[in-house]
Amino acid sequence: MIVDMRRNRERMIREQLEARGITDPRVLSAMRKIPRHLYVQEALRLQAYEDHPLPIGYGQTISQPYIVAYMSEQLETAPGMSVLEIGTGSGYQATVLAEMGLDVYSVERLRELHFATQKLLRELKYYHIRLKLDDGTMGWPEMGPFDRIIVTAGGPTIPEPLVHQLADPGMLLIPVGKNKRMQQLVRIRKQDGDVTLERLCGVQFVDLVGTHGW
Repeated sequence: MIVDMRRNRERMIREQLEARGITDPRVLSAMRKIPRHLYVQEALRLQAYEDHPLPIGYGQTISQPYIVAYMSEQLETAPGMSVLEIGTGSGYQATVLAEMGLDVYSVERLRELHFATQKLLRELKYYHIRLKLDDGTMGWPEMGPFDRIIVTAGGPTIPEPLVHQLADPGMLLIPVGKNKRMQQLVRIRKQDGDVTLERLCGVQFVDLVGTHGW
């Protein structure tokens, strides 16, 4: 089983990430190291490295490997940066960012998922990833500002509290769209007090629920 999972992980890196243009060595190294199959339900572990999202319970999903890698690369990070993640989910994205050398803060609104993920990360010895149970659309103001913010759920608009909590310079990645079934991944940059927006690609995420979400 362990050997099979390692082979599946290498195939994921080769066929889903490198073949589609993921080149950041820190992203590839992190996703090569992390046992993704431990972040999904036991019955789905054999599918963990396949090219699609998987349910993790409570109406939530773990994103497909390529999307995790793509968003991690598009954050344009450097080791030591502080990153706020909205939507902890399984904890996989947070772990990738931590393995990239980032100081990770992550907010989850679902109590059951928050505590299940907290337990998993402790078992995997990721003690330095800081987790919070709260409305992610409000961010984590007492720990900001953040060099980077990544939102792993789709909302109708860009939450203003998250923009306010960006450092200057800083960057925010978030799926946005009025259609819950399809959003645009947008990148917001803050530089010298100016805020600019760039549309990257079409994506489909679970709903961003909260004061500034659905």
